[in-house]
Amino acid sequence: MRKISADYIFPIASEPIKNGIITIDDDGAILSVESMSGIGHPTSDIQHYEGIICPGFINTHCHLELSHMHSQVSENAGMTGFIKELLGKRTSFSENQIQDAIAHADAEMVKNGIVAVGDISNNNDTFKQKSNSSIFYHTFIEVFDFNPDKADEIFANAINLGKQLKELPHSIVPHAPYSVSEKLFRLISEEAVKKNALISIHNQESLEESELFISHSGAMFEAFSRMGINMEIIPKTGLNSLRTIFPKLPLSQKILFVHNTFTTKEDLQWIKSNISNLISNIYFCTCPNANLYIENKLPDYNIFINENACVTIGTDSLASNWSLSILDEIKTIAKHYPQIPLQTLLTWATKNGAKFLGLNQLGTIEKGKKPGLNLLKNLDGMMITEKTEVVKLA
Repeated sequence: MRKISADYIFPIASEPIKNGIITIDDDGAILSVESMSGIGHPTSDIQHYEGIICPGFINTHCHLELSHMHSQVSENAGMTGFIKELLGKRTSFSENQIQDAIAHADAEMVKNGIVAVGDISNNNDTFKQKSNSSIFYHTFIEVFDFNPDKADEIFANAINLGKQLKELPHSIVPHAPYSVSEKLFRLISEEAVKKNALISIHNQESLEESELFISHSGAMFEAFSRMGINMEIIPKTGLNSLRTIFPKLPLSQKILFVHNTFTTKEDLQWIKSNISNLISNIYFCTCPNANLYIENKLPDYNIFINENACVTIGTDSLASNWSLSILDEIKTIAKHYPQIPLQTLLTWATKNGAKFLGLNQLGTIEKGKKPGLNLLKNLDGMMITEKTEVVKLA
C-alpha cells in the first residue's frame, strides 16, 4: 500500500484537491482520495511530490504500425502531399526495422504515462506488441477502397485480420469520407451495429476533402484523377465531407471523428440537429501536433467547448508527429489557447477517452478504479508550459 500526495490532485471526476492524498494498493487500485487537512496521516507515510497528479492518459488515435516512418515524411506538405509521400516510402523498410520501431514507440507511450490507446491497423504488424504491452489497446481495423465491386473482398479481409487479434478488442472502421465506397460504408455500419462496435473515422483534416464532395475540384480531386480513379464513383453532393458521410455512419454506435481541423460551429450545430445524443455518442479527437505537422493549422477549440462537444486527444503517428506524448499535445493546445482551463485539457486527455473506449477503470481517480497515476511537474501555477514533464507514478 502507498500513500501519494502532491500540491494538487486532479481526480477529473471532481474538482482539484489541494494537498490531496491518494492511497493505492500494491496493484495500483485506488483505496481512497482525500484532502490532507484533518485526516491525521503521519507525514512519514506519505510520498509527497511537487506538481499535480492526474489519471493516466488516454491516446484515442494512433497509428503504431507507422512508427518506422518517424521523420520520413516532409512537414507542411498538406494532406494530399503527405499521403503521396507516405505511400511512396512506407514499404522500404525491413521487418526487423518495423518491429523494433513499434516496440520502441510502445515503450515511449508507457514512459509518457499513456495507459490506453485507440490504434489504427491496416495490417498485423502491431498485433504481437499489443498482446504483450501493459497498455490497453483497442484496434481499429481500417478499410478503404473507392470501388464498390471490391467492397465484399475488402471487408472479408478485414474480418480475417480481426480474427488474428483473438480476444483483443477491435472493430472495423472506415478510413475517411473520401476513401470508402458507399457499399463498404454499409458493410462497416451493419457489422458495427451487430457487434455493438466503436467507430473511428478521419474527418475534415483538410479543405481538399470537402472540395472533393462539394464541387469535384481541388488538390485531392486532381490527385485522384491523375491516379486513374474513376471520379464518378465519388458523389458530388454539394455538401462538405462530414455532412456527406454522416448519414452513412451507424449513429446508434459511439463514433469518434478524428482531427476535425476544419470543422465549424455550423457543422457541430448541424450534427446536434440530426442526433439527439451528441454528448453520449459522438466524440471529437484532436491531434494538434499532427495537424501542425501536415497542414500547419489547428482546429478552433473554442467552438467545441462552446457547443459542449466531447473532445479527446490523440497523437496520430510518428510519420506525422515528433513524439507519441499526450502531454506534448496538451502543451500545443495550451500554447495556442492559454485560456482553456487545465481541468478541461486533462478531461480531454483522460476521462473522455476512457468513456469513448468504454474503460470504466480508467480516466478518473476514484475509489475502486485503477487508472494509472501521472505526476505533472514544472508547471507555472496551474498552467502547462514547455518545461512541464510527466512522470508515471503508478
